Amino acid sequence: MSLAVAASHDREHWSAIAAAVRPRLETRLFIDGGYVDALQGGRFTTTNPATGAPLAEMSAGTQADIDRAVAAALRAFRAGVWSRIPPRQRMEIMYRFAALVDEQAEELAVLESLDVGKPIADVVASDLPAVIETIRFMAECIDKVEGAVTNTESGVVHMILREPLGVVGAISPWNYPLLMAVWKIAPALAAGNTVVLKPAEEAPLSCLRLAALFMEAGGPAGVLNVVNGLGEVAGKALALHSDVAKISFTGSTEVGKLILQYAGQSNMKRVALECGGKSPQVFMADVPDLDRAVTAAYRGIFSNMGEVCNAGSRLLVERGIYDAFIERFIAEGQHAYVPGDPLDPATNMGPLITREAQQRVLGLIETGKHEGARLRFGGGIPAGVGPGSYVSPTLFTEVRNDMAIARQEIFGPVATVIPFNGADEAVAIANDTIYGLAAGVWTRDVNTAFRLVREIEAGVIWINCFDEGDMTQPFGGYKQSGNARDKCFESVVSYTQTKSAWLRLALPVQK
Repeated sequence: MSLAVAASHDREHWSAIAAAVRPRLETRLFIDGGYVDALQGGRFTTTNPATGAPLAEMSAGTQADIDRAVAAALRAFRAGVWSRIPPRQRMEIMYRFAALVDEQAEELAVLESLDVGKPIADVVASDLPAVIETIRFMAECIDKVEGAVTNTESGVVHMILREPLGVVGAISPWNYPLLMAVWKIAPALAAGNTVVLKPAEEAPLSCLRLAALFMEAGGPAGVLNVVNGLGEVAGKALALHSDVAKISFTGSTEVGKLILQYAGQSNMKRVALECGGKSPQVFMADVPDLDRAVTAAYRGIFSNMGEVCNAGSRLLVERGIYDAFIERFIAEGQHAYVPGDPLDPATNMGPLITREAQQRVLGLIETGKHEGARLRFGGGIPAGVGPGSYVSPTLFTEVRNDMAIARQEIFGPVATVIPFNGADEAVAIANDTIYGLAAGVWTRDVNTAFRLVREIEAGVIWINCFDEGDMTQPFGGYKQSGNARDKCFESVVSYTQTKSAWLRLALPVQK
């Protein structure tokens, strides 16, 4: 059932699909081409955040299972069953992989929605299309990775070859379970590596299904492995493993720092990090279209329940338009996102991932009120949504950049509006953070736009838009937002290493 058909389903249809999927949830690990139980038999429970009810008892991988998965991946890599096959053959398998994701859209969409409370309409309209696009784009890159022959002395041929790294460890987050996993898996596979994925313990179900689809597409056994488990156990073991050549992590800055330590404590493996963010959107008084800007502002923080690394959570508004901006934001944004049943296509806001996340966000909201920020709407648990971990869309104004709600990554639907005077102050506020993932700039003045692009410390900057782009756009941050660049040709190259081959030719005998 393709995405095009799935987009027409109503709530009743999605509920029926969910009821059919739940009894056959796969909860084991996927190692060396098949599903297997964890060696030590441990289990952990995943919960449906929309209901608070247990969803599945998952096999809990430990170091022993990571060892088993890495060994399978290393055997497959050394055997050359993936890295040494013709590039076009590898491309065809990847294309088939993408096609199978499309064919299995119903099941994958339901798994995402049940596991993390994501609105089904968002999965079908945004997440799964992006998953398919990512796999296809990375497949297209396979025969574009080139080496070089340098211009050197007569009698020598010097070649610079690009080769895959070997076994890649990937640790993916729960806010976009499939998409963030594929941002790691697809370029690593395209470059010829084998992969061991440790998905977030809150959301392993769709990634387990993804591994089986790769095998169905023709992927060799051992090339893609998935080990469920707790981060402090399975994730740590993967980052410490000396047969892993690179670890790619998306998650909190705190854990990202631990990953760096683990790499140093083991084999000095390469580390790619995409961590936290506190992204500013800067609205200059000459914003070209205030209504469009306000729409981008509330979408940039309320979409995906605010559980987005690059969420535009700090809205820096020049004082000349401050009152008008707030008035429009309240009028348009207060009811734009209505919490509800994630399996209802009419729902555009689901719950937060866990009860603990809900309480953390509510606690920060209380901190914002105590610090003197003005709560304009939201701030609590919405009525009529049952026992799930919901938080209402929330707006604070009159925020200072030294407040906790302006400095900490809330990871919830909480917008903070900070006034400023002039571009100098805007840059100072925007950069006064440990993070540097993304930013938005709104102005009709080209000179101002490019000045802010140059001076704001962020890896991705949008001008007169927010959170747009395509597969040519590197995604990643500055400072404590990490060092990775995902979603582009550069990401494929980052999963390779160079080898220099210096060939001395036999020179003709001088007469």
